[in-house]
Amino acid sequence: MGDKEVIMTQEGFNKLEQELEVLKTEKRAEIAERIKVALGFGDLSENSEYDEAKTAQAENEEKIAEIEKKLRLAKIIDESEIDTKTVQVGNIVKVFDEEFDEEVEYTIVGSTEVDLAQNKISNESPLGSALLGKKKNQVVEVEIPDGIAKYKILSIKK
Repeated sequence: MGDKEVIMTQEGFNKLEQELEVLKTEKRAEIAERIKVALGFGDLSENSEYDEAKTAQAENEEKIAEIEKKLRLAKIIDESEIDTKTVQVGNIVKVFDEEFDEEVEYTIVGSTEVDLAQNKISNESPLGSALLGKKKNQVVEVEIPDGIAKYKILSIKK
């Protein structure tokens, strides 16, 4: 089974590269120091500090491998190719939420850049995937646990 490309903006790619650098340098050094200190406590069979540090080391290496894979599979969106005729990854979409009778603005991003606090939703999320390819004034229906939510697209921006 082949790996699926990871769609992201240049900003998201740069952020992942920075996170990777921190994990490889600062975090690795911090964990190595914890292991060194824990080894000084003697008997490893009952040394919880050592066990915790080794677990942290394994988790850090796993995170490094995960980020390296995402960067390797990254397909960076060319901002100049994004238009505002139809919804695409990289667009800012203002919708009218009929259920809550309010306007909401979402930025459609790749799955690695989701930030719900900033209304950045994934192109793979139910709403994100429903919006993709749609035009201004279209109404999209999204299946939610309570039934169907309807959103009217008010504007599409870069």
